[in-house]
Amino acid sequence: MKPIRVLAIAGSPRRHGNSEMLLDWIIEEMEHDPSVLVSKIVLTDADIQPCRGCNACEKLNYCVQHDGMDALHDQIIEADCIILSSPIYCMSICAQAKALVDRAQVFRSRKYVLHLPVVPRERVGKRFGLFLSTAGQDWDYVFDAAIPVVKCFFHVIDVKNKDLSYLMIRNVDEKGAIATHPTAKSEAARISQNLVAMMKERLS
Repeated sequence: MKPIRVLAIAGSPRRHGNSEMLLDWIIEEMEHDPSVLVSKIVLTDADIQPCRGCNACEKLNYCVQHDGMDALHDQIIEADCIILSSPIYCMSICAQAKALVDRAQVFRSRKYVLHLPVVPRERVGKRFGLFLSTAGQDWDYVFDAAIPVVKCFFHVIDVKNKDLSYLMIRNVDEKGAIATHPTAKSEAARISQNLVAMMKERLS
């Protein structure tokens, strides 16, 4: 069996904060399985500029901006599983993660305007996504605005809703607060194990 390729994207502008710690726990658990190959991208280091809204991708099938998205575009296509982590800022994902989502416009153009495949036909239905998030507030609705944004991103890169998982932890505000959360690390281990098992079954 070919290695299961996982692309893990740390969206937070704050390095090694709560959402990135959650991501690292997922990565650590996945890497216990030798069939899983994880690549981690930190958006603060990736040079992803905001979308210009020029719609050139609707004709060209690529973005006219040449920055870190050139390489990340190919990694998104090649991955069997894409993990996006982001803290909640002002009730949605942070600006760095939102810039990535907006730059995924090229996939939307490819799929709905140019009517071209995003991934080869044989890989449709064999792509997985995981959204990880943390919020300082303890409101039960604190993630509500972020979820449609995340679903949009995964939808245009051909990850179906049924193959999208979530782990969202609230009431962790100070840097590193998630380390003392009573269930966060065990939840990360559980969802990681379940996702790897599902991918191995579907991709075998």
